[in-house]
Amino acid sequence: METIPAKELDWYVGRPGFLIIDLRTIEEYDWMHIRGALNVPDGEFGSLLEGHRGSVLILYCDRGSRSMSIARSLETQGWKTKTVVGGIHAYRGGNMVRRSGAGSH
Repeated sequence: METIPAKELDWYVGRPGFLIIDLRTIEEYDWMHIRGALNVPDGEFGSLLEGHRGSVLILYCDRGSRSMSIARSLETQGWKTKTVVGGIHAYRGGNMVRRSGAGSH
């Protein structure tokens, strides 16, 4: 498992071979998320990763601890992962999507 600083997250947005995954609740995701991120609350992937074998999973959560734990589990299943240090709270890039009219949470 590799960690990346939040400031590098924009480099992965929309890039082939990478799948950005938001591990927060549906409500948190609806409030704000990274453009193109797939919402997978609590790491309940089921069949969501089908067709993505070979992709690098870029995981983020609120502050980083949940994504680190889930990344470790996914790595034991053969996935290549990167986690965002500090989670979405550390992100300051240009790919933030916020619910219309959203202020501070």
